[in-house]
Formats: sequence, C-alpha cells, structure tokens
Amino acid sequence: MNERFLRQLDFIREVDKLKNIVRQSYITDGTRRENDAEHSWHIALMAAVLEEYAVGGIKPDLLRVLRMLLIHDLVEIDAGDTFAYDVQGSVGKFERERVAAERIFSILPEDQGKDMMALWLEFEEGSSRDAQFACAMDRLQPLLHNYATEGKSWREHGVTSAQVLSRIESISSSVPGICEWAKELIDDAVRRGYLQP
Repeated sequence: MNERFLRQLDFIREVDKLKNIVRQSYITDGTRRENDAEHSWHIALMAAVLEEYAVGGIKPDLLRVLRMLLIHDLVEIDAGDTFAYDVQGSVGKFERERVAAERIFSILPEDQGKDMMALWLEFEEGSSRDAQFACAMDRLQPLLHNYATEGKSWREHGVTSAQVLSRIESISSSVPGICEWAKELIDDAVRRGYLQP
C-alpha cells in the first residue's frame, strides 16, 4: 500500500487509545464511568438528533459538527481527561491539549492533519456556529448523565448548581430552547438532592 494509506492506518490505530481514557461521568445506568470514545459517539448522535434546535432553526453543517465531535477529545490520549469542574487541573489545559493535537494529527498525511487540527481549534475556540452547536452537545451530555444517575458524579465531587449553570450558560447562544430546559433540569436536580444548591 502507499505511504498515505499507511499513515492513515497508523492514525486509526493510535486513536483507538481513546477507548482507554475514562471520564468522570457515569453511563446513564450508573454502573461505571464512560470512556472518551463512548462520549464522542454519544454526543455525535445527539447532534444528529437535536440539530433542529439550533438557534433560529438554522441547522448547522452536520458533517462538520460530527467531525468536530468525533475528534475533539482525541487530545486526551496524551493530555488526559480534565474534569469540567477541576479548577487546578484546568490550568494550562489548552496548551497541553494543543501539543497533543499537534502530535496526534501529525500522524496523518499532511492535508488531513491540517484539516483536523483546524477543526479541533475551531471547536475549542467556538469560532463558528457549527463549533458552538458542537460545544453545546458536549456540555449537555454530562448534564443528562448526571441527572439520570441522580447526580452521581456531581455528588462525588461536591459540584454546585452554580457551577453547572455557569458551564451550560455558553449553550444559550446556540440552542436557547434546550438551554432553558437544561436550567429547569438543574433546578429539579437541586430539589431532588442530586446537586448542591
């Protein structure tokens, strides 16, 4: 086979390591924590199902969104998963992840590596409507998992409703209706004792 194909296969083998990165969120039955590959699949599917709720009813470019969601956490193969509410762990996070992105995407043929790096940066910076919609799915999914598990991860880490509200506020510009619903879900989680006030 040609060198391009072999580099693509090297990348495919490398990113299989995403299955080993364990997140703090539990799967919805609460039996175990999810891994990054499961998370990426789940939010990609969420985007395909929920695209009609994008701001103004203007659907995002779903293929671009799906690609962003499938690659956004590949950097955690090198950088590890940083819990969303870990203030100390977040220090230097972007730089650690940028270095990881450069290494991982450089495995690919140059054109594909540059394309994936640009998509990863677009997602991280939220610099387009597509990226903002993708980010909204990434923020929404852990909320759904925590609610389904009666706040299992939230309770383990002493997360407050103010922290969760702050985290989802950014989704109001891309999926305002879902953001309002999410705020109601957070209020209900507090009432049920899943989340600290």
